[in-house]
Amino acid sequence: MVSIVTHDITLTAVYGRRAPLRSGSCEGRLGPGEALAILAAGTAAGAVNAVVGSGSLITFPTLLAFGFPPVVANVSNNVGLVPGNLSSGFGYRRELAGQRGRLLRLGVAAGGGALAGAVALLSLPASAFRLIVPVLILIACALVVAQPWLSVWISARRDQRAGPALLAGIFASGAYGGYFGAAQGVLVIGLLGTFLDETLQRINGAKNVLVTIVNGAAAAVFIGFAHVSWVAAALVAAGSTVGGLLGARFGRRLPSAALRLFVVVIGLISAIKLLFF
Repeated sequence: MVSIVTHDITLTAVYGRRAPLRSGSCEGRLGPGEALAILAAGTAAGAVNAVVGSGSLITFPTLLAFGFPPVVANVSNNVGLVPGNLSSGFGYRRELAGQRGRLLRLGVAAGGGALAGAVALLSLPASAFRLIVPVLILIACALVVAQPWLSVWISARRDQRAGPALLAGIFASGAYGGYFGAAQGVLVIGLLGTFLDETLQRINGAKNVLVTIVNGAAAAVFIGFAHVSWVAAALVAAGSTVGGLLGARFGRRLPSAALRLFVVVIGLISAIKLLFF
């Protein structure tokens, strides 16, 4: 009994009020159709993350649509996507050859930023999250739309090298990923492509490793100090693991314009739902 009361007090301190798991029905009543939809969203998100890096714009709105509170949806989504990040990194293992030392240095910056972002998420009230996240989603959508032009801009600047500016940028993108994270992969690709003289496939492989570090570090904080919906996280994890492998293998064959359009539409719907409903 004491542990239950303590847990409720912790949730109240974190979210500014007692945070229900779902707004309509309890987690145990998640229907087969809802579970299948979350699983499918996780699969799509894993595939998108392996190639583009905007998968949260699919899973996060799906959890919102089924009544999960925004912060709980974000935390559970983050935890669930970690296995998909790992499978994506495994799928791109050949592109990681010779990048170990670089990724160790960048990984420290990414992990530090992720911890800062996760702490910010749990320190700020839930009302702040509802105001900040729609803006972040719209920025993420703009980045997804701008990706073709960003790639051209990257190609013209590949003669530059890593340094303090890249480390600072990776730290900042890690903080963004720890707080919310949709399209953080696009940010990381932009940073790595600007400062490193590497092919885009090798950059994408490095991106998958750094995003895994960010989501893993944030997930560790959330598991220890936040409320995770383990049913939702498990469904997203199962789907994203399969999707990450499929995305790494077949994602290069997908029509990029259609994929960007789908992600942007989902993101806009999510932003509208958070702002007005």
